[in-house]
Amino acid sequence: MKLKNKVALITGASKGIGEGIAEVFAKEGANLILCARSASTKQIADTLAEKYNIKAIYVNCDVTNKADCENAVEKGMETFGQIDILVSNAGVCKLGNFLETDDNDRDFHFNVNINGSWNISQAVLPGMVKQKHGAIVIMSSVTGYMVADPGETAYATSKAALIGLTRALAREFAEDGIRVNAICPGYVDTPMAQSIAVQSDASNPESVKAGIAGATPLKRLATPQEIGDLAAFLASDESRYITGTQVVIDGGSTLPETISVGVEDEINILERKWNSSCFK
Repeated sequence: MKLKNKVALITGASKGIGEGIAEVFAKEGANLILCARSASTKQIADTLAEKYNIKAIYVNCDVTNKADCENAVEKGMETFGQIDILVSNAGVCKLGNFLETDDNDRDFHFNVNINGSWNISQAVLPGMVKQKHGAIVIMSSVTGYMVADPGETAYATSKAALIGLTRALAREFAEDGIRVNAICPGYVDTPMAQSIAVQSDASNPESVKAGIAGATPLKRLATPQEIGDLAAFLASDESRYITGTQVVIDGGSTLPETISVGVEDEINILERKWNSSCFK
């Protein structure tokens, strides 16, 4: 119960990593403000509240809209009186050749991934400054920060920018007792990953995921709950002397100097992946 009696606001909480983080936080005793555009997130909040005997609310929030972010914080403060933790998780990915990427596709990534984290952080921080404590966890990626593949320029740029945001906020608000860290996931088994696998090979989508897992040293994808475990650590007092850093959780996928030299099946699987969309 490392988050007992803490209040956490989580964006992008409707599925995948965000939902996994919400469940781990509830299990660890946190009360939740779950933010997403999907109204189905209310059911997640209700289920977690009943299952773990915590309080949880849903707030409709588009992180690209500053007013939505301010409203989410206001609703959270009205309900709980404080917000101790922010997990800025909402994010998007759409692959495309750089020379064919128009301004709309570029801004799609920048507005959600960069501006979204900016907006929700700017809405939450005044309360944290006033209470002189807080923990912010920003969801970046190994893509952009450490690696990149063809078609990822907009996504990689936006995710790399979040490392800069993390470090700058950590420095600026350290004296206010606020810690800011980033998580850099590799491949995570989410509904989006499954959807992309179906697009890549509708007749056998599991073979696509198996190929990606096979090219990862630990031979599997992460679960959303494993990302949640790391987020809970960074949000808790167990990491009270950690700020301004980025933690990679990728099963070792960024370790190999060459992933698939001489392995034709892995090359084919990776080509199908990058031709469809992004798993991260």
